[in-house]
Amino acid sequence: MRIEIIAKNYKLGEKLKDIIEKKLEKFARYFEDDATAKVILREINQDKDAMEITVNFGGGKIMRAEVVSDNMYDNIDLVLPKLERQVRKYRTKLGKKVKESAFDMDALYSYSEAPIEELAVGRVKKTDVRKMSVKEAISEMELLDHSFYVFINEANDLVNIVYRRAVGDVGLLDLIY
Repeated sequence: MRIEIIAKNYKLGEKLKDIIEKKLEKFARYFEDDATAKVILREINQDKDAMEITVNFGGGKIMRAEVVSDNMYDNIDLVLPKLERQVRKYRTKLGKKVKESAFDMDALYSYSEAPIEELAVGRVKKTDVRKMSVKEAISEMELLDHSFYVFINEANDLVNIVYRRAVGDVGLLDLIY
């Protein structure tokens, strides 16, 4: 597994880099050799640091985990169990995209695994999708107090989604279909 570490607004020391690489190497048992783990470290404000790990594997499959705390060393210990939980939870859906022998061994991190509930659609709503700018879509999302908003972007005539991110800003999904 190849590991890329990117620091944005954060000074990455060699000690932290070595710890991240050492701990992520343990995840190589879950993925084939062509997998890539991208670690993004960033300072949100003076007392909060964020760590995001995205693993690309198996021809376009992606797993992602992100945490925010006051210490980047704590973030490592918070994000890795979260990522492993995802791998173990979705192992049946991932099928042959993960190594066959990956689950013969004990988990890397101990955690209480709650029973997995099957998700079901609880409500179906129909809504109009209107053509508007990204700024207008963000305003609509805020007015409705929703965490996302689907619209047709007037700049490119494609379906887009704006969403509220966990770090407090807004993301834009530009769908390709």
